[in-house]
Amino acid sequence: MEPFEKTASAIQNLSGRSSWPQGVTPIIPGDTQTEPFWPAGFVLSGINSGIKPVRKDLMLLLSETPASTASVFTTNLCCAAPVDLSRSNLAATSGLMRAVICNSGNANAATGTQGMQDAMRMASDTATAFDLKPEEVLVASTGVIGQLMPTAKISAAMPLLETSSGSDCWRDAAEAIMTTDTFPKAFGVDVALSGGTARITGIAKGSGMICPNMATMLAFLATDASIEPSLLQELLSAANAVSFNAITVDGDTSTNDMAAIMASGRGPKVLRGSDDATLFGEALRSVMTMLAQLIVIDGEGATKFVEISIQGATSDDEARMAAMTVANSPLVKTAIHGEDANWGRIIAAVGRSGASFVQEELSVCFDSEPILKPGLDARFSEEEAKKIMSKEAFTITVTLGKGPGRAVVWTCDLSKRYIEINGSYRS
Repeated sequence: MEPFEKTASAIQNLSGRSSWPQGVTPIIPGDTQTEPFWPAGFVLSGINSGIKPVRKDLMLLLSETPASTASVFTTNLCCAAPVDLSRSNLAATSGLMRAVICNSGNANAATGTQGMQDAMRMASDTATAFDLKPEEVLVASTGVIGQLMPTAKISAAMPLLETSSGSDCWRDAAEAIMTTDTFPKAFGVDVALSGGTARITGIAKGSGMICPNMATMLAFLATDASIEPSLLQELLSAANAVSFNAITVDGDTSTNDMAAIMASGRGPKVLRGSDDATLFGEALRSVMTMLAQLIVIDGEGATKFVEISIQGATSDDEARMAAMTVANSPLVKTAIHGEDANWGRIIAAVGRSGASFVQEELSVCFDSEPILKPGLDARFSEEEAKKIMSKEAFTITVTLGKGPGRAVVWTCDLSKRYIEINGSYRS
């Protein structure tokens, strides 16, 4: 199966578990009826610059005019130089940017003063090549930590980015940001606003070191909507909280996490406080959620996609604490891989999460099958539980009590393949 066939197949499978807001139409990458996939006002490019021996490793997203831009970044205190520089550039331009330059194969993290100089050179070279200001460029990197960036190779490759760019080059761009990913991540929607239809599309990468707190996770989105930077930032941050910040593969937050969106202004206006703003926010959340779930499906060595749903908590924050603790538990994740309905591991994880509850009120379901009932009643069908856990995707629902708090996160199993991949990551 070709890489983008895998992408389309994964989206089709996830779509069966999704519902789209009214007025939002999903776009499957590669669907000829919805080409060009990328919104108007942007060009993309993805090439091999020589950081990697053969595979594409350098991506450019370029707006034809200054674009409203918003971004969220890793909260890891050992953040990479590109993260610090991009934060600074975004603030300096008040959210009006022209480009994103991103390399894979080298994280430019834990590289000190030289790392910041290298990140600044990436921005400067991009600005020179495309007649921009350096501060109008977001810089992103992903790959091995602690190695200096081969900036000479990137500088020499800048002309190639220009000659290979176009609105239809999103496939090259999606492939250029991959590291251990087994398939590119891309998705989009059309959203019917009062002033016309706006398009939101995005590409992402991520497979391991995934537990974003804004993994190694990057996402770059674009829209043709006309929207002010401050509103775009609010909508991105809100969508991020329930999408990229609601996934985990291995519990590790990267040094380089970044999600950014640029708005070209070629399409309908989205005004603060309007119904359009609400619908646009829902559409953006749909795109980011799908990209986030694609990352989980492609988790290093993953064979199962699992939704962890916590209900009945005293608050949403406590529900999220419980959900993430269950989702990150190696014992839970290995039981999922072994298709072992070991509910004790689940309630043990909930018990150490910091969420408050009375254990006699706990209940656990796999899909709709009760595994643990209130009163610590654990009479259930092992055969039915095994049948559910043998599926590629299922839901674990834990009800803590009768409180209003709810949270949903997505995770995967932990297999021997994960150890094999990460035991030789640098080789």
